[in-house]
Amino acid sequence: MQTPRGSYFGAMKRREFLWATAALAGGGSIVPRPIASVQAAESEPLSSPPGASSQSDSQKFGEVFQPKLRKASVFFEDLDMNYVFQELLGGAYYRAADIGACLAMADQIVDGDRLSALRALLVAGDRLSATAATSAAHGCRTSAREAYMQAANYIFYATHFVNPVTAPDAFAFDWVRHQELWDQAAALLDPPAEYLPFPYEKTTLPGYFFRVDDSGQRRPLLILNNRSDGGMLTAWTKGVAAALERGYNAYTFYGPGQGTALLQQKLFARPDWEKVISPLLDYLLIRREVDPERIALLGISEGGYWAPRAAAFDFRLAACVADPGVWDMSTAWTQPLSKSALDLLATGQQQKFDSLIHLWPRVNPRAAATLILRMRPLGMNSPYEAFKAVQQYTLASVVKQIRCPMLVTDPEREQFWQGQSQRLYDALPGPKIVVKFTAAEGGDLHCEPKAPGLRTQRIFDWLDQTLKVS
Repeated sequence: MQTPRGSYFGAMKRREFLWATAALAGGGSIVPRPIASVQAAESEPLSSPPGASSQSDSQKFGEVFQPKLRKASVFFEDLDMNYVFQELLGGAYYRAADIGACLAMADQIVDGDRLSALRALLVAGDRLSATAATSAAHGCRTSAREAYMQAANYIFYATHFVNPVTAPDAFAFDWVRHQELWDQAAALLDPPAEYLPFPYEKTTLPGYFFRVDDSGQRRPLLILNNRSDGGMLTAWTKGVAAALERGYNAYTFYGPGQGTALLQQKLFARPDWEKVISPLLDYLLIRREVDPERIALLGISEGGYWAPRAAAFDFRLAACVADPGVWDMSTAWTQPLSKSALDLLATGQQQKFDSLIHLWPRVNPRAAATLILRMRPLGMNSPYEAFKAVQQYTLASVVKQIRCPMLVTDPEREQFWQGQSQRLYDALPGPKIVVKFTAAEGGDLHCEPKAPGLRTQRIFDWLDQTLKVS
């Protein structure tokens, strides 16, 4: 009789099966596990005769059927690619992605091949964009909004894989396209998001105001300070959607060096972020929906520097969150530098430093592309000038000025500013809390991409208590 291919016993010869069961009858035992590895049974048959090694027969039998644990969260060996994909999947919590679509894209991506990732994400974005347009034409507002949001999200993440060396114009093109799709989704929210730029120096900065409803009721306000390369979908999934669910109005914006403020207005990043947040508060406090006593600022990624920096100068903030805490932004830049490069930077040898860094495209194309992306918000062509500029992004001289309560997240396996959350927490002079996120609960890595629900619960429970939101 033919044994089914997938069964354990079919993977073993009859003689080996009888030998193994005899071993069990002799007093051996197998520790039960959730899932045994059939592949292990097929690839490692019990062919050694009894007594051939120091292990007992029952131990050998048990080892064959031990489950081989795998990392379900590892879709790609390429760490950058895997992190982006985890962030993409996390967007499903707020309907900015569809898990099935994400898994289908993963099947189309060659591990480490950024071009294949770019292609898969753009194709998915095109497909969802067409779906959204069809739903909108039929008056299906909810379906259209969700499809526009997913299309915008997929194209936004595609920009992570555009090569800034070989295709310098493609990034801006795809970014603007994702922004247009976001605008279409935002217009279909209920109530619609309000495009609300605010005064900044001699111009304005783009931003969006989100209301819980049309009542005009005064409510607590969450200001979401995005990361340097974040889009509106990032702001939506990292705080805006959660705020609306909990009865907060919300506002997010593109500051200097971010989004359309960078690409269209050519406004570059600055370390003195209070020059951005203070005029924003001046403007928002005019609105009757804003409770002036309950304004919170949530900064994500580089915002983990910008938000505390602003809080050190503007005491109208009732609470501040740094996710994660960024004490010194420059360490993420200097970490991969060699000792010789660090010495050139420290001793002010600009020409030699720039010449050394300009060799990167030939030696390490990925590092060269990353540096170009990091330098873009600063508006500088000289690597030396960019590295020197980012050294100004430190909280050391201002942290003692922070008065409002602060929450600092501290995710396990933080990739960019490891240990800095604790350093910021230790230095804070006022009410404070550090919130750990661990790998065991799926909350590890920068900005907790795999655990949006857990992240939201911990941050907003603290905000609710701090701002006395019922």
